[in-house]
Amino acid sequence: MPMNTIIRCLPTLACVPLLAPVPLASAADGLRVVAWNISNYSGGRVSQLQTAIYGEFNGRSMNPDVLVTQEVLSQFATNSLVSALNSAPGSPGDWAAAPFINGPDTDNAMFYRTSKVEFLGQTVLPADGVTGSPRDVNRYDVRLVGYGDVDTLLSMYSVHMKAGSGSSDQSRRLIEAQKIRADAETLDPSVHIMVLGDFNIQSSNQAAYQFMTGSRPNNDGRVLDPIGTPGSWNNNPNFRFVHTQDPSGAGGMDDRHDQILIDPALGDGFGLEYRGAFGLPYSTTTWNDPNHSYRSWGNDGTSFNTSMTITGNTMVGPAIASALVQLASGGGHLPVFLDLVVPPRFATQLIIKAGDIQAGSTADVPFFVINDADTGLWGPGGISDLDIMIAADPPLIAPPGTVSIQPGTGAVFLDITIDTDGLPVGPFEYTFDIATNDPEVPVYTQTLIGNIVGAPCPADITMDGNLNFFDVAQFIALYNAQDPAADLAAPIGSWNFFDIAEYIALFNAGCP
Repeated sequence: MPMNTIIRCLPTLACVPLLAPVPLASAADGLRVVAWNISNYSGGRVSQLQTAIYGEFNGRSMNPDVLVTQEVLSQFATNSLVSALNSAPGSPGDWAAAPFINGPDTDNAMFYRTSKVEFLGQTVLPADGVTGSPRDVNRYDVRLVGYGDVDTLLSMYSVHMKAGSGSSDQSRRLIEAQKIRADAETLDPSVHIMVLGDFNIQSSNQAAYQFMTGSRPNNDGRVLDPIGTPGSWNNNPNFRFVHTQDPSGAGGMDDRHDQILIDPALGDGFGLEYRGAFGLPYSTTTWNDPNHSYRSWGNDGTSFNTSMTITGNTMVGPAIASALVQLASGGGHLPVFLDLVVPPRFATQLIIKAGDIQAGSTADVPFFVINDADTGLWGPGGISDLDIMIAADPPLIAPPGTVSIQPGTGAVFLDITIDTDGLPVGPFEYTFDIATNDPEVPVYTQTLIGNIVGAPCPADITMDGNLNFFDVAQFIALYNAQDPAADLAAPIGSWNFFDIAEYIALFNAGCP
């Protein structure tokens, strides 16, 4: 195995959630999803948008791959935002938008990078301003580029729930939550879901929040808080690092209205995954929690119950902070985001060729496995390790345990062992299974071919399997030429009667 190959062996194939520190990157590895109530956006504000989204401070940038917004007013506004995204300095220029649907009041919109996700369609859960939601809920369905399995599909529910803290407001939010969960329960259980946007919920104890996050007989529509931060968020300094409203100072930074709730399967250690320690409570002492990729973008925790800090903002610096405050003018919101780690991709050679193996021997036959996920697109930190476990029946012997292969390490060579004791001479073909955590290749059946040959026969100089005159003639020719192949007896380096006697003995002994 090459010395630069990074490989680790685990006792089982079971995956575990990512617990390593997840520093905030300038360009997110994996898939970065942003939710943002963009405050009655009708178009324009190009400079502020580009600074807020692609501005960089100390190597950090919002730099999203999917942007789900609320309070977009029109198709013109949608087109304007696509243009601002594509023309921003540092932008990859590959942004597109889901079709804008003009509902009552302000509307949802979804923007995505075409190099990273494929837009599959959207479903509208219509508003009911009398008994339930005053605005539409839009479900946007996307798939990771380069992946085909249902496990790599995301259904994202963009919400802008009823505002207010009164009992009637809470009742109407509950109706919205019930509508979302009922729709999510109709999806393929393997599809990952998110509910993201402006919940207008002041406490995790409210009925709508409990309905979305609570366990029920059908949990296919359940979503959880990846940063495990329940409580009464309104006007509570204990949650100052996760507050999102209001950075402009109209109401002060004292609410966690904006959130991203996600499918528990995004924290199960398999397939598409939240980048962080799923469910671990967010830090109460720093915005830069190393256990989470989740951020309230711009909030460095120094702005409780006042306008967001601009000068000296330790998360985003003054330029980005100023842009965010301007965009939230009059009682707006900060964006929130999180990163997802994409699944590994399993690749191996088409067939393993063992060549000739001597009968009665045990041979280790090498083959390679690759974590073939696209590091150029997703970044090495945005792809899960490829975990494999090999199962084989006699005469094959599999290496024990689980092998994990990091992305970008190239071919990792392993051995499958064959014990030929008792096997007939001649060609052979056997198969063995490789279990993987690539959702598209849960089990791969590999083929090993080769040929079992008999034990070597020193007297069979012609190597045709027969002892006869031709072997004797060949030995005499080699002897006369003083070829080392005919120097069979001591002293080595001299050709004499003892070499001839040794060959006669070998000839008379025959072949095995």
